[in-house]
Amino acid sequence: MFRIRFHGRGGQGMKTASRILGSAFFRAGYEVQDAPRYGAERRGAPIFAYVRADRKVINERGIIDHPDLVVVADDTLVGMPAAGVTQGMDAHTLMLINSHESAEVWSQRLNTEASILILAAREDVADRASLPYIGSRCAAAAAALCGVISREILIAAINDELAHLSTDVIERNCQIAQTAFDQMSDQSGLVKQGGSLSAADYIPPEWIDMPFEKAEVSNLAIHAGATSVKVRTGLWRTMRPVIDYDRCSGCTWICSTYCPDGCIDVRADGYPEIDYDHCKGCLVCVAQCPPHAIESIPEQTAREQESGEQT
Repeated sequence: MFRIRFHGRGGQGMKTASRILGSAFFRAGYEVQDAPRYGAERRGAPIFAYVRADRKVINERGIIDHPDLVVVADDTLVGMPAAGVTQGMDAHTLMLINSHESAEVWSQRLNTEASILILAAREDVADRASLPYIGSRCAAAAAALCGVISREILIAAINDELAHLSTDVIERNCQIAQTAFDQMSDQSGLVKQGGSLSAADYIPPEWIDMPFEKAEVSNLAIHAGATSVKVRTGLWRTMRPVIDYDRCSGCTWICSTYCPDGCIDVRADGYPEIDYDHCKGCLVCVAQCPPHAIESIPEQTAREQESGEQT
């Protein structure tokens, strides 16, 4: 069975990539599953989508823990623990990263047994945060690496999944997909199917027990009056970015520009300040900070620290 994960950010088309690849597998005669998995459903937040494909009925369900292929559309996610890009990877896994860096650089950074390939990032893309057409590129590269999907089947799948868009947009996606397919053609068949999983090998997840709040505490932000004008979207956050001002170099044009929700302000002294009432914890600032002055900590830990300082 082929087990494939696509990692990207909300708005970059990873759901579309999984659907294109799933449709292509289906046209090639495979049984298929494809589905996205969201955290916070907003633009810029880490998401992933997965595809299973087999010649026989697929009985597995849920997310893919041990992938044969991991495709990373946005390389800023690789070092972000919350994105889970490297989860379950081993020597059998092939990792494909859309990046300007070389495979050798990423192998050194990750120190992983997995094989790493690079889908060279397009030089004509000025804004790396937008990554246009990246969904089609990733789907095409994955199809080539699996070695069982022809160019004709891939193009037919793109036309199926993008049929609701204009002819010009579909044609542009097909052109870019074919270029990515050709880039990976020398590595055709490099992805090897993983074996069947047994229920006897199941390892239960490490559950985290969350405390149950009193109803009046839980419901205040929802049911109290005058809360609809200024919605504290920071309540969605599970991980909090924290600035270490001893390391901060004051290059606020980077973190404040990359923040997708405009939650980083510039203080009078020229240093950044995060608006935690509206910061949703996408952690883009953590990935983009040049001096690594912004780190992420669990929201519960941050609140406990604040409570300790107040007492």
